[in-house]
Amino acid sequence: MSDATVSLLVLAGCVGLFVWNRLPVGAVAVLTALALYATGLVTATQAVAGFGDPVVIFIASLFVLSEGLESSGVTAWAGQQLIARAGTGRAKLLVALMALSAVMAALVTPNGAAAALLPVVVLAARRAGRATSQMLMPLAFAASAGALLVLSGSPVNVIVSESLSEATGDTFGFFEFALIGLPLVVVTVLVAVLVGKPLLPDRTPTSLPADFSGHVDRLVEHYRLEQGFFRLRVTAASSVGPFTVPDDVVLIGVQKQDGELADERHRPVVGDVLVATGDGTTAFAEAHGLTIASTPLTARTREALLGREVGIAELVVSPRSAIIGETVFPGAVRSGVTILAVRRLGRDRLRTVLAEGDALLVHGTWPAVEALADDDDVLLVDSPEMVRRQTVAFGPLAWRAVAVLVGTVILLASGAVPPAIAGLVGAVAMVLTGVVAGPQALRAVSWQTVILVGGLIPLSVAIASSGAADLVAGWLLDLVGDGDPRLVLAALFVVTVLLGQVVSNTATVLIVAPIAVAVAGEAGLALAPVLMLVAVAGAASFLTPIATPANMMVMTPGGYTFGSYWKLGLATTAAWFVVAVGLIPVIWPV
Repeated sequence: MSDATVSLLVLAGCVGLFVWNRLPVGAVAVLTALALYATGLVTATQAVAGFGDPVVIFIASLFVLSEGLESSGVTAWAGQQLIARAGTGRAKLLVALMALSAVMAALVTPNGAAAALLPVVVLAARRAGRATSQMLMPLAFAASAGALLVLSGSPVNVIVSESLSEATGDTFGFFEFALIGLPLVVVTVLVAVLVGKPLLPDRTPTSLPADFSGHVDRLVEHYRLEQGFFRLRVTAASSVGPFTVPDDVVLIGVQKQDGELADERHRPVVGDVLVATGDGTTAFAEAHGLTIASTPLTARTREALLGREVGIAELVVSPRSAIIGETVFPGAVRSGVTILAVRRLGRDRLRTVLAEGDALLVHGTWPAVEALADDDDVLLVDSPEMVRRQTVAFGPLAWRAVAVLVGTVILLASGAVPPAIAGLVGAVAMVLTGVVAGPQALRAVSWQTVILVGGLIPLSVAIASSGAADLVAGWLLDLVGDGDPRLVLAALFVVTVLLGQVVSNTATVLIVAPIAVAVAGEAGLALAPVLMLVAVAGAASFLTPIATPANMMVMTPGGYTFGSYWKLGLATTAAWFVVAVGLIPVIWPV
């Protein structure tokens, strides 16, 4: 059996496992690399070389850049600006949402754009009184189109550019993809606006992402933050107690300098903090020389409750919590956050001994609030990270994130360094500037994608080196004949699109790229237009929800079923086919 035949059998097994969908895609990729080594098609070094390939490094760095833009509030700010300006008309709102999705996909990849904008689109649909099913699929499709605006928009772009470089020494420019990407964005929007309404289901599911736009108002009303409290610090200049507390002041409690809460018999000393409330608190502090450490946080100071630096969180004491039995009161500071209110069975409590199920409203810096997610003693009602990302637009680190992104784009566009180096510079800069923490950067990387690409690069190498690519190229050319080069492009487009509906677009392009190189060589075509068409066809994953992660993300909140995608997907794919086969030979002569 020839090496070419063995390569095609391994390819068939790989595709079969992807379609079977019972194994993780990363496991399928690793098994494919192992199968190639076991059959002798690649050496041990070649079997693992993909994991250190510059393409893989660049893709991993893009995830860190994307995380920086999301966590700093850049995407939330863009979404809020859109909602404020787009209005509620279907066409105008849809155009605005899809345009934003395309731009964000170019910056943070299609999956990042879909994840970041999903709550924004749900909120926009709610405010406009429209079904989410009419908005979310166009969002995902626009993200796929937007990925073709720049080189870093998608791993697919990086793969075809690297293939072009290996074969010819040339590469696609950073913005060169926009020559075809921009027309594709336009036709994607036009299809959704003109024929999307009858082709999409009209329903809104009961389970939707949480809307935190009115989060502060709801918490203020629920916990009745009307009066608040002062924290008064005892200093050397204070007249140390016992204090005579006037009738218009309520002394809630005393927190010692070491953080412990004092009992009623404790006599305040220097460094202690008195928590008091009432109209006469300011005069009481002045009379006794107490320093006002913090002023009341109430319904009248909403901007101080939730902002770029500080946030709030609602906690519930968990069963078997270690803090059950501890005494707390509003105004006490614990674990870096200040307790604003305590409730039990729907009633406000002042000084109370904690019990299972008690609810607490706390306030503090975002790092302190978000750290509560790792505290086993309490349960968070809402994710502080999601609250921050939705409500705090253009956070304090946003300018740093934008500066890092601009610097990375300049490196990529100028070609001063290879893409992998530019990506690493951008990713490290996100960490060094404090936009993304080290562990956060590691979590941001989609290791499934990294393993998928790294594991399938040996398959791409084997298909090319074994002669399998030439064999398939010959079959394809026999099918379409030696006529118009557009027939060759059309055949490649159809093959790539069909494979891309059941296999990830990244894997699809890794498989098709060496075949496309062979087709171009045998047909006497320039390689750039052929590979650009493969990139476009690889991105045209519109017919099934499993074609891209972005399609899957919108499935539940959009109320879609597996069969909901093919109608609008087929219309969009047809439009892409016409644009790609018609324009690519004009932009990149064959």
